[in-house]
Amino acid sequence: MRPSRRVIMGGVLALGAPSPVLAAPRRIASLNACLDAMLVHLADRSQIAALSHYAREPQGSTVAAQARTLPFTWESAEEIIALQPDLVLASQHSALATRNALKRLHVPVERFAVPKTVEESLGQVQRMARLIGQVDRGERLIVRIRAALAAATVRPGARRLSALIYQPNGFAAGPHTLVDEMMTLAGFDNAARRYGLKSWGNVPLELLLADPPEVLLVGEPAPGARSWADRVMTHPALGALKGRMRQARFPERLLYCGGPVLIESAQAMARARAEILGETA
Repeated sequence: MRPSRRVIMGGVLALGAPSPVLAAPRRIASLNACLDAMLVHLADRSQIAALSHYAREPQGSTVAAQARTLPFTWESAEEIIALQPDLVLASQHSALATRNALKRLHVPVERFAVPKTVEESLGQVQRMARLIGQVDRGERLIVRIRAALAAATVRPGARRLSALIYQPNGFAAGPHTLVDEMMTLAGFDNAARRYGLKSWGNVPLELLLADPPEVLLVGEPAPGARSWADRVMTHPALGALKGRMRQARFPERLLYCGGPVLIESAQAMARARAEILGETA
């Protein structure tokens, strides 16, 4: 999935006051990859009417295996209405035509924005758990997330590594993003700041050559394809940077979502740091 879409997906920073829920919904449809992941982790299987089609994409979803056994939609109003859901989970960037159609038919829709901090992301778990009547399950998931974050957090005074995230789509993650906070916790200083990124964007090769980070965190290209980061790393002009800039893997599917995905994200960050320090020590 392209970053311009995935960057805007997911997150559960509420838009407006939360709606009261009198009874746990029995048929829930998700229109968003990040909400898909939370729904799979929090809901009973019988509550899930459908996930978004993004949920089945192994390159971009952490619940692709589970999603293959669940219904999905292409997010059209016709598909959603046919499901007769009693709750629809949507991103603020879900198709406007679909959202408007559901509104006209008085289908309950909970709309979510993108979290930019860990605490906002944990708030997404609490909110969805309340909405679907799984409060206890939500609290248990939050405990697991906090434990994973604590395990990945470097001790005070530990060596920090400058790093930049490059994904197969060519985007870099800058400040004011959830992954930026994850990098900080794991002992990485996000080099995107010194390249002038304000949030998400591309870093010109010239800037990378002039001031390379110690670590390039790269995604996993689709089978038979080479990522933009792979092309950058094999560019002839970068030959002189060997030994100064190392690669470590950070899968794209972990980059844009919070909630339960933070567990795998924290583990991947810690693994990347250990790999680089093991190579350079």
